[in-house]
Amino acid sequence: MTVLGTKERVSAPATGKGVADWRARMRHPVVFYLVWLILLAIVPAFIFAAIVLNRANEAQERVQESLLRTSTGAVSRVVEREITSMLSTLAFFTTSEQLARNDLPGLQEQAEKALAGTNSYLLVIDRNYRQRLNTRVPYGTFLGETPDRVTADKAFASGEPAVSNIFFGQTAQKWVFNVHMPVTLPTGEQVLLTLTQNAESFTSVVNREILSPGWNAAVVDDAGTVIVSTDGAAAVGRPFFLPLVPALRIGVANIRHDNTDYQIVTDFSALTGWRIVAWAKASDVQAPATSSFVWLAAGGAIFAGLAAGAAMLIARVVSRDVKLLASDATRLGMGEGVPPRRHVITELDTVSRALSEAAEARVRAENEVRFLMREVAHRSKNQLTVIQAMLNQSAGTAESATAFADAFRKRVAGLARSTDLMIAHAAQGVELAELARNQLKPFTPDDAARVRIAGPSVRLDSQTAQTLGMALHELATNASKYGAFANDRGTVDLSWSIADDRLALVWRERGADIEPPAEGPERKGFGSLVLERMLGMALQAELERLMHADGIEWRVWIPLSQLRNDLASGDGADGEG
Repeated sequence: MTVLGTKERVSAPATGKGVADWRARMRHPVVFYLVWLILLAIVPAFIFAAIVLNRANEAQERVQESLLRTSTGAVSRVVEREITSMLSTLAFFTTSEQLARNDLPGLQEQAEKALAGTNSYLLVIDRNYRQRLNTRVPYGTFLGETPDRVTADKAFASGEPAVSNIFFGQTAQKWVFNVHMPVTLPTGEQVLLTLTQNAESFTSVVNREILSPGWNAAVVDDAGTVIVSTDGAAAVGRPFFLPLVPALRIGVANIRHDNTDYQIVTDFSALTGWRIVAWAKASDVQAPATSSFVWLAAGGAIFAGLAAGAAMLIARVVSRDVKLLASDATRLGMGEGVPPRRHVITELDTVSRALSEAAEARVRAENEVRFLMREVAHRSKNQLTVIQAMLNQSAGTAESATAFADAFRKRVAGLARSTDLMIAHAAQGVELAELARNQLKPFTPDDAARVRIAGPSVRLDSQTAQTLGMALHELATNASKYGAFANDRGTVDLSWSIADDRLALVWRERGADIEPPAEGPERKGFGSLVLERMLGMALQAELERLMHADGIEWRVWIPLSQLRNDLASGDGADGEG
């Protein structure tokens, strides 16, 4: 237990020191907390906005990639549809009667009519690669060998149609491609029916309108040569400038070329072996997102700066008002008046009004304290005089020292009860009914119905309350010794009323055992002296004493002007404050 107590004694100061150090570290001007409050409100919002913007950009990129894949797929389907159409046309020519009769002039005439208005031209190529017919030129024009030997050999060898890569046609003097279909003539000779088209015929298929901003597209043959492109840098007939992904891999990829990052979307045509490629610089693709982030960061910095400036301005205004409040508090501490001020912040107006009211309350309290100090001095002198009178009267009427001590103690106790009431109610005065109940309480029998107190509300000043309290105490003392309280059946009625600017007070005892008066001069007790002398002299009261067969009756008339002298002076003093 001793060890635990020691730890508790050691840890308490340590904890207190830790709290004090923490509070010392947290002591900063109001501008510090305002700026941090604003930053805590703005920064998370901008971070959240950046996250949302990033997610939106990612979603936009996915949508863009999907659109690009759709676009490249659409181009691939258009190319395949064109090739399929060319194969259908070749299949039609394989059934030509002119071809069956080996009537090449008739075949050319038929082909020219059938292919009029199209971008396709018919060729007949033999096993020696010689062109026997080419609808680009009149029949009989000298034609050389076809440069497309690789694809021709492939078609002859497989007996299946074949699509060539792009090459420069000698007859057309343009970049062209061929679609070959092997045919066996009735003579048993194998030839190729070939449809050729200029590469530029695909220009309408691959254009920027189907692409997102910043993107280009091209159709590249199996050898990596550009067939058609939207980018002037990727010219027709030249090798594609980017390294291509494997032919069977389609979708999105990232490629770095000449220290530049590219995003590339590819699609593959199984019919032709060609690839459709869409590409863009990564910086161009990311430019909108980068621009958005830059604008967000710039906007955040601007708003944060404006908010910090506003916080400093607010802090300056608050600091000025706080200094004014501190000055008013100093004046309040010095006892000076503090007028209410109007502040920019309405809550500070409440504090200012509170300080002003506190200053006024302090002035009133100081005036009341000074008044009460004067009252204490005055009442102390009065009480000393009263005590001296009680002492002299008790000594003169007591039959023994014990009787003197008992009588004097009870009278001092009654005076003390009156004094308690005066202190409790201060300058507001003492209610007569409360004073009567207070003084009669020690003498009231067990049957409370034997005491009846009735009268309107009358408020007494301190001196009047003290005098009436002593009088009621003496009347109750006499009733307990000789009157209505001396037996078990007597009653006391205390009542008062106000008439003709006077307080009429009646003390009436009933049911008392009255002894015949002794012979000789009548001897008055202290109670009678208090009533006749102090009430008469101090309060200018008129008194009448009546003896009835069943008890004594006192009637007292006190001018109302004598009841609140002290209260009037006290109100005046208070009003000066």
